[in-house]
Amino acid sequence: MRTVLMVAEKPSLAQSIAKILSRGNMSSRKGLNGACSVHEYTGSFLGQSAHFKMTSVCGHVMTLDFIGKYNSWDKVDPAELFSKAPTEKKEANPKLTMVKFLQVEGRGCDFIVLWLDCDKEGENICFEVLDAVLPVMNKTRGTERTIYRAKFSSITDTDICNAMNHLGEPNRNEALSVDARQELDLRIGCAFTRFQTKYFQGKYGNLDSSLISFGPCQTPTLGFCVERHDKIQSFKPETYWVLQAKVNPEKENSLTLDWDRVRVFDREVAQMFLNITKMAKEAKVESVSKKEKVKQRPLALNTVEMLRVASAALGMGPQHAMQIAERLYTQGYISYPRTETTHYPENFDLKGCLRQQANNPYWAETVKALLSEGINRPRKGHDAGDHPPITPMRAATEAELGGDGWRLYEYITRHFIATVSADCKYLQTTISFSIGPERFTCVGKVVTSPGFTEIMPWHSIPLEESLPHCEKGDLFPIGEIKLLEKQTSPPDYLTEAELITLMEKHGIGTDASIPVHINNICQRNYVTVESGRRLKPTNLGIVLVHGYYKIDAELVLPTIRSAVEKQLNLIALGKANYHQVLEHTLDIFKRKFHYFVDSIAGMDELMEVSFSPLAATGKPLSRCGKCHRFMKYIQAKPSRLHCSHCDDTYSLPQNGTIKLYKELRCPLDDFELVLWSSGSRGKSYPLCPYCYNHPPFRDMKKGMGCNECTHPTCQHSLSMLGIGQCVECENGVLVLDSTSGPKWKMACNKCNVIVHFFENAHKVRVSPETCDLCEAALVDVDFNKAKSPLPGDETQHSGCVFCDPVFQDLVELKHAAMRHPMHRGGQGKRQGRGRGKGRRPGGRLNPKKPKDKMAALAAYFV
Repeated sequence: MRTVLMVAEKPSLAQSIAKILSRGNMSSRKGLNGACSVHEYTGSFLGQSAHFKMTSVCGHVMTLDFIGKYNSWDKVDPAELFSKAPTEKKEANPKLTMVKFLQVEGRGCDFIVLWLDCDKEGENICFEVLDAVLPVMNKTRGTERTIYRAKFSSITDTDICNAMNHLGEPNRNEALSVDARQELDLRIGCAFTRFQTKYFQGKYGNLDSSLISFGPCQTPTLGFCVERHDKIQSFKPETYWVLQAKVNPEKENSLTLDWDRVRVFDREVAQMFLNITKMAKEAKVESVSKKEKVKQRPLALNTVEMLRVASAALGMGPQHAMQIAERLYTQGYISYPRTETTHYPENFDLKGCLRQQANNPYWAETVKALLSEGINRPRKGHDAGDHPPITPMRAATEAELGGDGWRLYEYITRHFIATVSADCKYLQTTISFSIGPERFTCVGKVVTSPGFTEIMPWHSIPLEESLPHCEKGDLFPIGEIKLLEKQTSPPDYLTEAELITLMEKHGIGTDASIPVHINNICQRNYVTVESGRRLKPTNLGIVLVHGYYKIDAELVLPTIRSAVEKQLNLIALGKANYHQVLEHTLDIFKRKFHYFVDSIAGMDELMEVSFSPLAATGKPLSRCGKCHRFMKYIQAKPSRLHCSHCDDTYSLPQNGTIKLYKELRCPLDDFELVLWSSGSRGKSYPLCPYCYNHPPFRDMKKGMGCNECTHPTCQHSLSMLGIGQCVECENGVLVLDSTSGPKWKMACNKCNVIVHFFENAHKVRVSPETCDLCEAALVDVDFNKAKSPLPGDETQHSGCVFCDPVFQDLVELKHAAMRHPMHRGGQGKRQGRGRGKGRRPGGRLNPKKPKDKMAALAAYFV
């Protein structure tokens, strides 16, 4: 029996597809990475009996990155990133060990069927899976084909079975277009981002952004927002005048007329028109016209329109809306949500989709009426050749989906029903009046057939005052004529919906990436989302865009990126060479980068006006080890220390508080230590600002605090305060937080495990001795006599935090899935993993030597 490996893009998708193909007759098990399940069943493949294994990845298997030293901001000139810096594919999420998992499941398989999402990104993931699996699959028999690609747009029985019966091949050209985009964005984005981040964060203290990023799509997106801001700022209101007339066709009711000239900007001219019309006593009907008009039903729904409506009407950000849409898709409620198409294929089962909505109380009557009277063929839209429009695929209730999920599903369903409904028809009556020499008009609308507006009431024709029955030549008494003084008003800030429209119009990003670019400019603190989901640029965002315009407008205008997107599409169609497009585009941006670096003073002049220099920012905190003057602590993102005398800046750990640590100094460089803390119940550790930025030992990396420092005798180092290997992560060590008393704790120096212990103890010290059972360092604890929990009124005890029965009720493990057996009443000697194996003769930890692993690690799970 041959074996077929099938791979989907997400675990939930794999389960749904396997359930349909196996008709529910399958067995399931967890894969070795714990994140992806494997569903197995027997069936028929290519006319012969086969064993099927259906599993998944979790998005991209691999990601593109620079190799080795080129990831260091300090050692590499950003200009080298355009051509000299080699790139490599790395696992996107190393913790998932996805390559190993795929190889374990693919070993010995004869065929592979790829069920990845049917877009360019999905095609790219296809080849990532193939690179991992093909080397371990069985050798092909002669010219036998072994690689198959399933094309589908929804998770329904019909669509999945149809895809299985019409398998194709993965598209190499589409995958290459994604590779090209990834490499361009990596090289261009990293070069500009590294240069401008280091340059400006080294000069200004209140930028309030941890990363001053540049992106070939992100920057034009920001440019649209700033362009609107500039229009608002430069707007000068003008006064204008409008002539308003009211006539009284009936004694009780009056009719307001609109002036055909609309408005005039000269007060004297406006007054002249008022005087002329006031001389008339009656308004004369010059013409009456009636015209049947049609408001067309909407085109079928694509991604961009869904995102626009989600932001404008549902109050959801584009990225949030996309996440909800993907969840609805993987659960089988809607079709694939990434599509540019607004036209249904001729063979699409519109009636079948409609029938599924016949029992929903919100629109059951409308649906049943359509099914009995006959549906209307949807309007002919744009066929992009990718996926059908976004369509509801099965019925759902508000209780099933809840919250935002239901609101988005409801809109998608109402939109679909509207596309097969009739157009809205109404009768428009226009009456033209003359008052003296001036012409006035009033318009009335009466709905004759509501059509699709019944299911989309927000599109309905607004109710207007009814017009009187009249004929040409009729005269009506004038009730009032007056002059209204008004002012032109500035445009408002761009809404997300308007920004999405601009991005689509100018070819910035794709239906999949547009939400990401908008989210990026929000996260970078370039814009803030105001009420009505309007995007208001921050000072930093404005200065950056103005600086790009000053140096090289093409960095922020959409023209170049739009041209690049066209080239990438040509790669996908097989009409352009991948290497030539890459080389040509990188050469253009390399030249622009060098010119940007040479001209950075132009942007710096704008920065000087808006931001304060480092020397004038922050408050004095700790002393510099070089000049022994106080360095200033700058709290604005990214928080850092700056010595104005030495003109040096030192990075600090983010997302916590920083304070002086007892005025103690580092024995290596004489810098005063500072204490970083994530909160009273969270982690905290001291660090030397200099060592944090310039690792003193070969086995240390940049960004390590004293809890990872391997200094052999410093009282704050890992060597002196480390207790034992972390009970959860592979490489971490639990380190005593010597500042935490009286609520003592130790915390892992790698992960988020925290151990609270010995509350109200007077003193806790790490002993040079080790535990005979698990080899962790012993701790010496002194309690106050009045609060001692020790038996027999004892106040002092030395023992192992994990194994000592006296300590077992005084230790509380937080943020971890594991517990030591001793804390569950476990007995007997167990092989441990601690500090002991790597001790030097003096009894302190030697972190260079590996610690023993527990033989029975599973016993530590609760």
